[in-house]
Amino acid sequence: MVGKKKILIFIFVFTGLLFCAGNAGVPGKKVEGIGNEKQIADFILTNVIRLYDVPEHGLLSETYPINPDHKVNYLAEGSTQKQKQEVSFLWPYSGVISGTVALYAFTKEKKYLDLMEKRLLPGLEKYFDTSRHPGGYQSYPIFAGHSDRFYDDNVWLALDFCTFYANTQNKKYLDKALEIYDFVYSGWDGNLGGGVYWCEQKKTSKNTCSNAPSAVLSARLYQLTGDEKFLSRAVETYLWTKNNLLDRSDFVYWDNVALDGKIDKRKYTYNSGQMIEAGVLLYQITGDRTYLTDAQKTASGTYQYFTTVESTAEGRIVFYPDTPWFNAILFRGLKALYIVDGNKKYIQSMLENAHFAWSNTADEHNLLGKDWRKKSTQPYKWLLDNACMIELFAGLGDITKIK
Repeated sequence: MVGKKKILIFIFVFTGLLFCAGNAGVPGKKVEGIGNEKQIADFILTNVIRLYDVPEHGLLSETYPINPDHKVNYLAEGSTQKQKQEVSFLWPYSGVISGTVALYAFTKEKKYLDLMEKRLLPGLEKYFDTSRHPGGYQSYPIFAGHSDRFYDDNVWLALDFCTFYANTQNKKYLDKALEIYDFVYSGWDGNLGGGVYWCEQKKTSKNTCSNAPSAVLSARLYQLTGDEKFLSRAVETYLWTKNNLLDRSDFVYWDNVALDGKIDKRKYTYNSGQMIEAGVLLYQITGDRTYLTDAQKTASGTYQYFTTVESTAEGRIVFYPDTPWFNAILFRGLKALYIVDGNKKYIQSMLENAHFAWSNTADEHNLLGKDWRKKSTQPYKWLLDNACMIELFAGLGDITKIK
């Protein structure tokens, strides 16, 4: 009996070590259906770690399977493309961190804490560049030399560290969020009356994607520390973004403004989503209903601007566009707004989208493509399109009032 017990303990410990090392084994049986969001998020996380694992670097690949000719199209114009790309860029990798943090915040299960501390965070530090000051995360690991440092890449991570600190009370995670904050706001200057640039090496535009989440970060740091300087910075960043990049005809946000004042009027769900979240946070902190009204107007405008009604085998469904990670970031704002005003219209559609995609569009490897409405024909599935679903399902599971 004692021998059997020792064997069982060994198997348990060995399996846990494999999970933390990135070899999570084959996930259990695929689970579907509303009410199973935690199990779905866990399945996707386990599957992603297993399929995208690059064990020689302790990191993850950009796509599965690896595309030998893959060239990313989301870097700043003129950025040097890494040749013979071995691992993912920072942005997709950070999506896995966001998902794991969301699952830990939702469940408090130790296996997610272990995965963060023993695998994902050590991997993340391979992107951290201390040779340029202030220190910050660059877009590709430092073993390949210098690459561009994007302020938005960094602010997403700072937000994750805020959430991780709030759920662990380990001060080193707050310290990391503060360190990233310093890097992000090193990208603020007086051109255009303020605002954070998009890319440290290509200071040609100030973007909603670098400013809206910076307003969220500042507000969250105020909540965590009580330091008034963060509240002042949150208000300043929020107002700069609203005054420079809001389309007042529909309350949806434009993408960026160039230094010559020309506005790039493309619109993406995540930009408006972060301004919704910033508005909710500032309303909660200050009690000023102007911020809440702003958030409600942008939520309504975003829904009207981006969604389409599609006929499916399950009936007519309102779909957000084929930008999964952008939609997951939008959900952060919609969730924050729902908690305050109780209007579940927008998150209900997101819930239906996520479950339809998971039940109807996953490939033979249980990976998703960009379009939640139909099966993807993409031969190489992007890490971020799948990583973001971990966060989305964890966040949906956290809203217990949805019926």
